Amino acid sequence: MARTEHYHDPEAPKANSIVVAVSVFVRDELGRVLLIRRSDNGLWSLPSGGQEIGETVAQTAVRETREETGITVEVAGLVGVYSDPGHVIAYSDGEVRQQFSLCFRAVPVAGEPTPSSESIDVRWVQHDELGDYDIHPSTLLRIQHGYEERAEPYIG
Repeated sequence: MARTEHYHDPEAPKANSIVVAVSVFVRDELGRVLLIRRSDNGLWSLPSGGQEIGETVAQTAVRETREETGITVEVAGLVGVYSDPGHVIAYSDGEVRQQFSLCFRAVPVAGEPTPSSESIDVRWVQHDELGDYDIHPSTLLRIQHGYEERAEPYIG
């Protein structure tokens, strides 16, 4: 299913749903962040996805990261809560979702970067190389906050 992200766009369609979603800031021992190239829009992103019934949000973070990247992680904290009503995601089935994402901090414990049906590429990326990647502004904000290692999570 195709998706189009609208970020503070006055022409964006109105949201008709909110779904609990997670994104995961995974940093390895070399300080690199784990990124995927999404198969639905071609943008580079943190591993992410929606919570399923019967799992905690931390379990969602572990499952989505493993499914999209081949990397098993351990959740180590919360980067922030991202709920900007000016960020909506329009799907080809007519759903227009207002962003609501909990971004977790995680560390890799096993696996090798492996693409999936949701990711056409998976890479460990150095902080100073992020400018070379096509990354949505809201994802860049989460990555920035992840690298800041704030004492308190971002709420916005």
